[in-house]
Amino acid sequence: MLRWALAFFILALVAGLLGFGGFAGDMAYIAKIFVFIFLVLFVISLIFGRGGVPAV
Repeated sequence: MLRWALAFFILALVAGLLGFGGFAGDMAYIAKIFVFIFLVLFVISLIFGRGGVPAV
């Protein structure tokens, strides 16, 4: 998920440098959504963890 966010962020930067303002804004918005989803899933995984007893 974080890879997708970084990919859309890089696309937004490239589009911004080339002058595609609307397209860059769309890519940045998608990147923000992916970062938010990644952070939510990361926090959930930290809270719940694996939940199992470690094998010996």
